[in-house]
Formats: sequence, structure tokens, C-alpha cells
Amino acid sequence: MERLYPQLIVDALKTVRYPGNGKNIVELDMVADDIRIDGNKVSFSLQFQKPTDPFMRSLVKSAEAAVHTRISPEVEVTVNTIVPQPEVKKRPALPGVRNIIGVSSGKGGVGKSTVASNLAVALAREGYKVGLLDADIFGPSVPKMFGLEDEQLYMHEVDGRQLIIPAERYGVKLLSIGFLVDRNAPVLWRGGMASNALRQLIEEADWGELDYFLIDMPPGTSDIHLTLVQTLAMTGVVVVSTPQEVALADARKGIAMFMSDKVNVPVLGLVENMAWFTPEKHPDERYYIFGRDGGVALAKELGIRLFAQIPLVGSICDKADGGEPVALTDTITGQAFTHLSHEVIDAVDERNRTMPATVRVDVSKK
Repeated sequence: MERLYPQLIVDALKTVRYPGNGKNIVELDMVADDIRIDGNKVSFSLQFQKPTDPFMRSLVKSAEAAVHTRISPEVEVTVNTIVPQPEVKKRPALPGVRNIIGVSSGKGGVGKSTVASNLAVALAREGYKVGLLDADIFGPSVPKMFGLEDEQLYMHEVDGRQLIIPAERYGVKLLSIGFLVDRNAPVLWRGGMASNALRQLIEEADWGELDYFLIDMPPGTSDIHLTLVQTLAMTGVVVVSTPQEVALADARKGIAMFMSDKVNVPVLGLVENMAWFTPEKHPDERYYIFGRDGGVALAKELGIRLFAQIPLVGSICDKADGGEPVALTDTITGQAFTHLSHEVIDAVDERNRTMPATVRVDVSKK
């Protein structure tokens, strides 16, 4: 048997014609550029335009026969087939949602869930269609803040899919892991279980058409945050902190995470919560119990917007515990959340108009 080389194989395959058009498989570029020769062993691939080609099997046999006939029956022939993979169009996780905004904090205890809940209500009061997802898997508090701790969830069919129907109150559609677990028992889940539960609340719920979809994110930095940014095309995040230096240091880390290459989500602005304490009956008095203007300084340093300074007033706790967000009222704090909603609307509109790559800032401590 003569020495084998690629052109010898190609010449043999030129004798194989594609049924119906008279052209050979080399002329039709059906022979891939992957001819391999090892002694008397030959392998190559035939490329087909569609996986249902009716002549696929017969052409593979004809190619084997051509090598045996034109070169030698001693050649061991392996013919592989290459077919195009059908393009899988991934269904958008939230196809009816215009803007997806995360509400995040570097640490717990700064009032992130309070800000997320009241911002959602304030946006709804402005006439927008709003949804709120409580993504704080291990410490869900949205059900209590909306007075829905005993809410039962139901499902219905939409376009052949069984979807969860979100709860709704004060004009806001709501879902929380708190609706699905015993509120008196801890949630002892590993990260993967928490991420899967979160995806279900996003992708297997009937959120419908929304102008704003707010996500009350867990405090700190975790794989939950990565799950969210990998599942959703987020418009941006609102970072919440108190003026206290410890909280600001953690807020800096959170901002750095969102602006990193791995996450790359725009930071729309900063909210300084508990900016000062004001007695209910003495609204002109201010007591800076957590420090003064720390959030103002951080926003200026990092070149991000300071959305609002939210005062600490006793009624905000009473309203939250009673399931009635303070944004429903015309109090000092209620007005502060109305102002916050206007700032967020402006920032989102500006973001949607420009849409360039995220501007990065140096968030390392100077």
C-alpha cells in the first residue's frame, strides 16, 4: 500500500457526489480541514448544512468506499459528521420589565430593606408599575414590612407554563422566600440551594409588565449577588449606608464589587440612611448619633450621586413593624422617600439615555 497523505484522501473523496446536484463533496466544501493520518488509519469529517440531511448516512458510507476503492481496502477509515447546532434562544428572565434596580448594602443593620420597601411604595405612588423581590434569602423582612407574613402564594398557567402569582399590596407586586418558609425557623441552605430558590422567584413568577423591578439584595458580597447579575440585565444598583465609618467602609467594598470586571453593574447612587435622629414632636431638631455627613463625603469622594439623606424618626420603625411603609405618609420621612424616588427616576432616565460602558472609580481607601 502506498504512503498515505492528505491530498490522496481528498482526491479519493472528489469521486463522491452529493445526490441531486451532481457536485462532489470536496467541491461543496463538505470535507472539513481535519484529515488525520496515523499509519494506515485515516479519519476526517463531513460537514452538513442541517442535522436532518437525508443523505448523511449514505454519503458517509460512500466516502469510506471511495477511500477503500481509490487507495486501498487495508485503510482503516473513520468518518465523523459535523452538523450545525440549532440556536437556542434564551427567554429573557423578565421580558416585561423595563428597569431592574438592586438595593444593596455593605453590611446588615443599615436599613436596606426599609429603603427598598419604601422606595418601591414611593415609585408606585408616582404612578409606576413596580415589583419588589426580597432576595435576602437568610433574613427576609419584606413580608413583615408589607403586613403579609401569613400570605399564601398560588400559581396559574401563562403560555403553557405554571407561574407563581406575586402578592400585591400598596400597588407593589411582591415575592419573598419568607412566603415559602417557616418564619420562626432559620433558613439553613447552602449557597447553591439559595441561588436556585432565587432563580425560581425570578424566572418562574408572573411579574408581568413593570416599569421598575427592585431587588432587596442580601447585605455584603456573596454568590447571591453573582447569581442576580448573571440572571438579570440590571440597570444599576442603589447602595445604602449609615454615616458611621464602619458602615461606610463596607459600603465602599460593595461599590467596588459592583464596579469590578466580574460584576460590572452601574452604581446609580448612594442613600445615607439614619442620617440623623429627629424626635417626632420636634422635627427641627437633629441629633447625629451615627456621625455626620459620612455618606455625603463618600459619594463626593467616589464621584457618585447622593440620592437622599433619610432621617431616623420613631414612626419609621412603628410603621414597618405594623406592615405600613412610611412612604405612604406625608411625614418628614415619607417626604424623604418621595424625594428619593424622584432621584432614582432621574438617574435611571439618564442611564438609559446614555448607556455607555460603566465609568469606573477608584474605591480603594486613600
